[in-house]
Amino acid sequence: MQSREDRVRIALQKNGRLVGESVALLKHCGLHISASKDELFCRVRELPIDILFLRDDDIPELISKGKCDLGIIGRNLLAEYCLANASEPEIDVVTPLDFAYCDLAIAVPNGRTYSSSKDLDGLKIATSYPAILNDFLSRNGVEAEIIHLGGAVEIAPRMNIADAICDLVSSGATLAANNMRQVETVLESEALLVRRRSKLGSAQEQTIARLLTRLRGVIRAQNSKYIMLNCSRASIEKITSLLPGSEAPTVVNLNREDMVAIHAVCQEEIFWDTMEQLRAAGGSTILVVPIEKMMD
Repeated sequence: MQSREDRVRIALQKNGRLVGESVALLKHCGLHISASKDELFCRVRELPIDILFLRDDDIPELISKGKCDLGIIGRNLLAEYCLANASEPEIDVVTPLDFAYCDLAIAVPNGRTYSSSKDLDGLKIATSYPAILNDFLSRNGVEAEIIHLGGAVEIAPRMNIADAICDLVSSGATLAANNMRQVETVLESEALLVRRRSKLGSAQEQTIARLLTRLRGVIRAQNSKYIMLNCSRASIEKITSLLPGSEAPTVVNLNREDMVAIHAVCQEEIFWDTMEQLRAAGGSTILVVPIEKMMD
């Protein structure tokens, strides 16, 4: 049985916009994660890994202090933590995880005129990210009052608490519902895998390396498609030139002397117009299927 020193602790958000996709990503890596809504700890059977479900703003601190080894957090949360701490935190970004894309943005009520960041001078701006907002205002030479709110930032103008807000925006539906519009992008955010900077024990580093190989394979598979089609030998060059982001397509002889099958992994999305172009170039029986797992 492994000791604590041999196991890797991964911190995930207990609640919030990242938790569902974070757990799904790890499950696609072959990890069995069974935790009820109220459980904060889960021991993985397949690899020497423990999952901790924590408050999102506690994760950077626990990783920096060496209480957790890895964590999945938003770039916005990492930036806020780093800017709020005078000493450089002991955290490194391992890899982006290709989900939870959003903007940390400044928004104003629809009735307020806005042409540049200078229009923020003298305003009250509500936010849950005071360090990032302060950095943005300083870099742009703006004098504004920052109102720090823990949540429900979007209603601050309606409550006469603030004149504008700085909050996370994905679809923009929440802003629209509160009669507001985005005017500045302060930070482009996404989910990140982060780790404590100091080197871990040999067993832990080996586990992390195995997990990273699986993670990158899952992410690559999610962004790839496997395409199969038939065409004449004369069409091979034209067909392969149309395959988006393909790597060395495989050409297989068919029973008919003048026909071949082309198989390829495409690293880009295959849209209907791409399939129509392939058919117009001589392709037939075109199949596009998802890829569950990949490993180089």
